[in-house]
Amino acid sequence: METNIQAAVSVESLKKSFGKHEAVKGISFDVAAGTIFGFLGPNGAGKTTTMRMITGMLAPTSGRITVAGLDMPTQRDQIKALIGVVPDHQNLYDRLTARRQLRLFADLTGAAPARVDEVISLVGLEEYADAPTVRLSRGWRQRVLIARGLLHRPRVFFLDEPTSALDPQSALSIRSVVRRLRDEGTTIFLTTHYMEEASDLCDRIAILHDGRIVASDTPDNIRMQFGRPLIDITLRNRETGTDRIVSLPIADPETPARISGWLADGSVVRIHTQEATLEEAFLRLTGSSWQPQPETCDDLPKPTQTESA
Repeated sequence: METNIQAAVSVESLKKSFGKHEAVKGISFDVAAGTIFGFLGPNGAGKTTTMRMITGMLAPTSGRITVAGLDMPTQRDQIKALIGVVPDHQNLYDRLTARRQLRLFADLTGAAPARVDEVISLVGLEEYADAPTVRLSRGWRQRVLIARGLLHRPRVFFLDEPTSALDPQSALSIRSVVRRLRDEGTTIFLTTHYMEEASDLCDRIAILHDGRIVASDTPDNIRMQFGRPLIDITLRNRETGTDRIVSLPIADPETPARISGWLADGSVVRIHTQEATLEEAFLRLTGSSWQPQPETCDDLPKPTQTESA
């Protein structure tokens, strides 16, 4: 496969083994410049390992990586000047204020001093810029990390689970920043556990399972190709007065007959169609349910109890 000269990131036959365990098994993909690319998969699929290889933090076993047309790892130092990275852990200096940390990293990266105030404004950090980061919530600390990664105006920005464990309002704010960066021409490489985030943000996604890419396309195309549209029927038990919801696949040839039977005996209270979802597509492609990170479970709305028939 020839490297796509229009691609901000190009990966060809990439492999990574740890001893006898092959974590990444010969994957290939391109990330178009100026787009948001989502890299999805269950825990242990190889997402973070792949990102670390692309950003030069981990040497591949074999394969080829180019970033902005430069070869990793032979042109690693040049690539480092062109990329920003927000890791999946918050590695901040707790005793320093956000502003002081950003000034420190501006000096290290050669960014102009005025750039500090620019990135503070970009991520909406003005109110807490002069507070020690140890006093900030996880959401505000995440904004500091994103601001730090943007100091040198990277052409490609890597974010590893950027909204993990954030409250809904903080997550929405981070997503707004990501969209703005894309609209200004920055290429975004994003790993996420959240279906809504992937559908809402990403121009294209790749789903990784057991070290292999099992699908790569737009979120809508993957949803329609591998998801399963349903009909939710609310049925009422006439003896007890209780309701239950039955979900049936629209494509199942038995579905019309079953609905007709319930309509005939007067059991149907409500019928609602449900479009194919990215979560359902993920389930069919990987055989795994899409689980949020444990620390975020209490922040998520509980799903309606349904019966799948």
